[in-house]
Amino acid sequence: MAVYTEVTDDDLAAFLRGYDIGDAVTFKGIAEGVENSNYLLATTRARFILTLYEKRVAPADLPFFLGLMEHLAERGLSCPLPVKARDGEALKTLCGRPAALVTFLDGVSVRRPTAGHCAALGQALAELHRAGQGFSIRRPNALSVEGWRPLAEAARSRSDAVAPGLDAEIAAELDHLEAAFAALELPRGVIHADLFPNNVLFLGDRLSGLIDFYFACDDALAYDIAICLNAWCFEPDQSFNVTKGRALLAAYGAIRPLSAAEVAALPTLARGAAIRFLLTRLVDWLDTPPGALVKKLDPLEYLRKLRFHQQAEGAAAFGWTS
Repeated sequence: MAVYTEVTDDDLAAFLRGYDIGDAVTFKGIAEGVENSNYLLATTRARFILTLYEKRVAPADLPFFLGLMEHLAERGLSCPLPVKARDGEALKTLCGRPAALVTFLDGVSVRRPTAGHCAALGQALAELHRAGQGFSIRRPNALSVEGWRPLAEAARSRSDAVAPGLDAEIAAELDHLEAAFAALELPRGVIHADLFPNNVLFLGDRLSGLIDFYFACDDALAYDIAICLNAWCFEPDQSFNVTKGRALLAAYGAIRPLSAAEVAALPTLARGAAIRFLLTRLVDWLDTPPGALVKKLDPLEYLRKLRFHQQAEGAAAFGWTS
């Protein structure tokens, strides 16, 4: 989450007249994340998140995102619900941007996940994948393998200023991954595709909700697991915590058992997830406009993770036990 577009008091008041949610009490920007402009809104009735969609979010994709949250919530997954305006529509316009309100979920994200947190995450991820079955709208993953080389090209000739030799290292990895991904045939469905710790809420040790579905798409279900292994199971020194990985994988598998092909693909999928976040972080690092209320994320964190995955010998490196 972030703030790129400023919303004035007058803008907000005019926007809220279209809803039956009470009057604004507090309204403040949220600086975390890199994609959209997000605000925490408290009214006389409840709390909400107001999102203005920009950057890589295509307006044509918004019915998928909003419809998916409704679909998942109806099937028992704890996630935000889009709030419909008086005219029955959830998608509106504010400050020249597509915009939507969603319900606020109680809970806090964890900065130092434990193995217990990873187990809760694994269970919730499997429940998300099961709940997503039957969702009728399709959205290809624009940030899967076909989208990585254009991102690399957007940063090419500037990457080496971030780390010497980075251009060549990225190019070699893309050559490998494009061939490896083409050979994969894995179960597919709706995935979250961005389930980092800041998108998972806890009340104490209990997972209370999943948020920020604006990268959700159709892709290999096990790719979502690989994203989570990258995001949840590395320590601050960039060492992989196999105990956390084992907890995540075991809890996921207890709800949705992995196929032999998915287990064998985990090292390739983990490399793919690492290059995806390396590239999007790299482009954001180079291109985020001055003055934007957003914390830029270090792309080299994912270069170090990628190098770990390149040396992994099978799924056991991530804690998998048959």
